[in-house]
Amino acid sequence: MDIKSKIRDIPDFPKEGILFRDITTLLKDKEAFNKVINKFVSFYKDEGVQKVVGIESRGFIFGAPLAHQLNAGFVPIRKPGKLPSDVYEAKYELEYGTDTLAIHQDAISPGEKVLIVDDLLATGGTMSAAVDLIKQLGGTIVGIAFLIELAVLKGREKLNGQNILSLITY
Repeated sequence: MDIKSKIRDIPDFPKEGILFRDITTLLKDKEAFNKVINKFVSFYKDEGVQKVVGIESRGFIFGAPLAHQLNAGFVPIRKPGKLPSDVYEAKYELEYGTDTLAIHQDAISPGEKVLIVDDLLATGGTMSAAVDLIKQLGGTIVGIAFLIELAVLKGREKLNGQNILSLITY
C-alpha cells in the first residue's frame, strides 16, 4: 500500500493558492495509519529512545502510539497557556509574525534520548523551536520524524545537523 495515495489534496485551503495535504483520510484508514506508525518504529527501534516528543496538535497523533511501540515516555509540546506546570518557551517565525511553543521544565532529563515527531515539515520554524526547547532541557535528539515534507519550502535547511526522516516528500 502506498501511504501517499491515502492523503487527500484540497485546493485553495485555507486560502486561495494553497494546496492543502489532508491527512485525515490516512488517519481513518487503520491499515495506512498502522503502516505509518510501523515505518517510524522500524527506523527508531534500535536508537534507545527514552522520550518521544509530539508537537501540538498532529504530532500528538503520531507521537503517542510511537512512544508506546518504542516503550518510551511521551512529552507534548504545546501552545502557551496549555501546560499546567512551569514551562520553558521558544518563539519562532511565521510567514506573518511569530508564535510560541512551550514544554514542561521537568519533561526531559539531561542526557535522555529524544525523538521529535510532527506531521509536516514546511518552513522548519516550528521544529526549530522544538529542537531549541529539547536542547534547553539537556535532551539528546536522536531523530526528527515527519509524515510529510514540503521540500520546496526548504525547512530541512533550518534543521541542519539533525537526523531527519520524512515518510512522504512533495
